[in-house]
Amino acid sequence: MRIRTLLVLLVIALIAGFAALNWPAFTTPSPLNLGLSTVEAPLGLAMLGLIVFITLAFAVYVAVWQASILMETRRHAKELQAQRTLADQAEASRFTELRAVLHAELERLEQRIDAAQESLRADIRDGTNSLAAMLGEIDDRTRPRLPNAAP
Repeated sequence: MRIRTLLVLLVIALIAGFAALNWPAFTTPSPLNLGLSTVEAPLGLAMLGLIVFITLAFAVYVAVWQASILMETRRHAKELQAQRTLADQAEASRFTELRAVLHAELERLEQRIDAAQESLRADIRDGTNSLAAMLGEIDDRTRPRLPNAAP
């Protein structure tokens, strides 16, 4: 139990013990002035009844207050869950959008790589053809000429 509950129970027990020890004084009738009239009744029992009534009223007030706080907490929890769900959906949407952007970027890079490879192949082909032509020309120049061959 919490300390507050134990403290309330201790106070109630002390009041009950005090009333039990002084029960003859509590039940002794005395004249009570009610404002408009005077009544002969035990003052102790009237005061004890007022204490019980105030305690019950306070207990009801605390119960209603805790119930309203509990309902408010639940409402906040539901709102928080709804906001969390919206945030998760927004995050999933951003991930989907990011995936689409990355896919498009990868396709664009793949096209650029393919174009660069084709360009490199063409440059290598041209270089190979130039080199072959140069080697052929060098071969023609360095080959001994036959006497019967026309220049």
